[in-house]
Amino acid sequence: MAPSPPDAKATDPPLLERNSELKSYTTTRATYPRIRVFYRRHQQANQLPTSPAPVPLLVFIHGLGGSVAQFNSLLTSLTPIASCLAVDLPGCGVSDFEPRSWDAYKLAALVELLETVIDDYREKKDGQGVVLIGHSLGASLATLLANPRVGGGQTLLSKYVLGLVAICPSTTPPLKVQASLLRKLFYLPNFVIDLWRAWDARGGLESRSVHRFVGADADAETKRLQALFNGQSRTPVFKRVAYGAIPTVFKEVVVNGVKFDGIPADSIPTVFEWLSLAIPVFLIGGEADEVTPPKSIEALGECLSGESITPSNASAARLGNTNAPAQPQNPKSSADNVAELRDEDFEQVERNGGTDEPTDDPVIPNELPATIPPLPLHPKKVVKTLIMPKPASHGLLYTPTTAPVLAGLISDFLANHVTGRLALSWQLQYLCQDGKWDVKNLEKWQKVEPVSEQIGGVFRAMKTLRQVDETHCPEVFTERWGGVIKDIIDISHDNPVYDPQGLETGSIRYHKFPTVSKVPPSDVEVKGFIDLVDKVRADQKKRAESENWGDNYAVGVHCHYGFNRTGYFLVCYLVERCGFTTQGAIEHFAEARPKGIKHAHFKDRLFVRYSGVKADHI
Repeated sequence: MAPSPPDAKATDPPLLERNSELKSYTTTRATYPRIRVFYRRHQQANQLPTSPAPVPLLVFIHGLGGSVAQFNSLLTSLTPIASCLAVDLPGCGVSDFEPRSWDAYKLAALVELLETVIDDYREKKDGQGVVLIGHSLGASLATLLANPRVGGGQTLLSKYVLGLVAICPSTTPPLKVQASLLRKLFYLPNFVIDLWRAWDARGGLESRSVHRFVGADADAETKRLQALFNGQSRTPVFKRVAYGAIPTVFKEVVVNGVKFDGIPADSIPTVFEWLSLAIPVFLIGGEADEVTPPKSIEALGECLSGESITPSNASAARLGNTNAPAQPQNPKSSADNVAELRDEDFEQVERNGGTDEPTDDPVIPNELPATIPPLPLHPKKVVKTLIMPKPASHGLLYTPTTAPVLAGLISDFLANHVTGRLALSWQLQYLCQDGKWDVKNLEKWQKVEPVSEQIGGVFRAMKTLRQVDETHCPEVFTERWGGVIKDIIDISHDNPVYDPQGLETGSIRYHKFPTVSKVPPSDVEVKGFIDLVDKVRADQKKRAESENWGDNYAVGVHCHYGFNRTGYFLVCYLVERCGFTTQGAIEHFAEARPKGIKHAHFKDRLFVRYSGVKADHI
């Protein structure tokens, strides 16, 4: 008998444990008695505008053998910007392995289950849209959910899907010969597969089963997580889901005179299903991924972003056999080839059991029922493809070094291409009340430590001074700190609530460098800040020599409280001028200024900034 898998509930991260429940769902195919659903509504949802629709619901879909726990890092970063929903598929993670029928685990059955769960949580009366975020096979399920040509149509969910983020998407459905061979493998009894899994897991954290997903050079924490996730994957569930993804029906598809033969019609979506998506799509892969090769993701991106479907990139994306005539009829330019595809561009002939009957697409009503409010205009279709550099692998969403970068990239994509309302900075500014120094803010300000410990041998992080304060006004400050802090850079946007002249009379030089609150500084602002600090430090060196300061002097920097914007600028300087790593600089700032940078989107932006990823990929 195979050993019991590790208890997924016992290893649940606190965020998931606090916001999950087990629910029963019945679809047209099966009843799933105990499905774990994670749902956390946006904490400020009631204060944010609902016209023309609420902030979209973010839905996370895990892959084969995965679970909601794999999204913990992303959920931590993205729950502050939107309501988030994630589902453990039946038999995965905390969900019970019920029912046991194989039909209940076919892709179409799982799509209908997900559609039903989403419909249960989506704020339908307000016309809330949905953004799907899928990993590996989960990206395939997301594509089917979003696709009006394929989806079950039980709730018309596809009309409300506003964007798709596909992390390490599966783009290689088995071809006809491969599918036949694969189906035979699933007749092997469970104990044989369990023996193979045990052999594959020899070596623990250094086993092939771990290296396959995260690489031999992954850090110890990533390997530990991968071993845990591998152990929690149940063999009979894995078999059912994998078997349900193997195609049984194949088609011949002709697009603009190019014939594609043997295209799977009932499994992992091919490029033809992806092409039917008229929404923003973000394809993300890892350079070190052995499970979903980066080249296949890049080939899919080429097809979707306006390049022609050719035998070469079709082959790279494993789209089937091609037979391209020398001069296709009615040729179109490369730029128009994909962008103008419509239903009538596709000639589909089903090849199954010797029949040649045309297959009809599912009928989707053009208009929604009167009881459902109309959907706001969909965002413009755009396709972005990004391969994250090593060590990014198939586990990039839970690898500590890549997860924060991934969160920042996804946040940027959502804000830039789905809706600006998914930018935390926009939400915070919308919610911000007039009057920085009302009683509530004053009480908060009074509890903040005025000045940090030394940071990188250069800085002291501060909260802003107040002219009327008894202990943190310019006069008292110069008496207490004038021997250490020789310059203050005020990065707050508003005029200071103190008189800088009070610092100048105490020989502390004041510099104004205004930036907007709640928003991570731009590249231009970071460059300007670094240039300013370089000049201030050069001047301080001259003054130190002429006035015999010694070595204990610093540059004070403050916004309102001295954590987020201040921390962001100081971390950038430590990385670019003082030789710190991004993580090292963030931790050093937090040690000197306890709690450090508080807003996750500021830290995510720092990881993206120094990840080597170019902004034009987002």
